[in-house]
Amino acid sequence: MVVNLWATWCPPCRREMPVLAEAQAGQEGIDFVFVNVGEEPPTIRGFLDSQGLALDNILLDRNNRLGAVTGTHVLPTTLFYNADGLLVYSHTGELSRATLRQGVEKLLPH
Repeated sequence: MVVNLWATWCPPCRREMPVLAEAQAGQEGIDFVFVNVGEEPPTIRGFLDSQGLALDNILLDRNNRLGAVTGTHVLPTTLFYNADGLLVYSHTGELSRATLRQGVEKLLPH
């Protein structure tokens, strides 16, 4: 599972979202979860619609509880969990295609 913590007001979050959307659409066997921190559904929907992004698994974390539990204090942050639920990789800051691929490779059986 790939968990991305993000917000619409965060420029790096906005820039990486197409990369994540593309990966979600093309990567079978790995779930992508997009956790928006602190925003309301109309704001999120407006952003996604304006960018032409269709994402599955969007969750709202209005009080940044997930960030507190995971120790995530910077947006964007992307967490990579293996099939056993163990965090195997994390990336703080904007993801490139190469960095996302590197994280996803850590989740695939070798």
